[in-house]
Amino acid sequence: MKVKIIDSGFKEDKKLNYVQYRVSELDKSSLEKLLSELEEEIKKDSDDLLITIYHPPEYFPLGSDEAQIRIEDFISREEIEMNIFLSSFLQED
Repeated sequence: MKVKIIDSGFKEDKKLNYVQYRVSELDKSSLEKLLSELEEEIKKDSDDLLITIYHPPEYFPLGSDEAQIRIEDFISREEIEMNIFLSSFLQED
């Protein structure tokens, strides 16, 4: 499984910040489990999933001053954390 941040910003209609991830290289059963059981905003795009997570501004992981200075580091960390979350979610029975 690969996780890549493809977009982030502020969603005006929800008044929330968001991070959108592309999750690729999933086997069919993992894809179906995530589609049916995740509560986040999720869309299927070919064999990939697009997962959007919304955050209040104070919890937006890419919004701090430090994140703006070292944005690549913060993006990498968020991708790793999402990969760990999805992997542990898929291991649950």
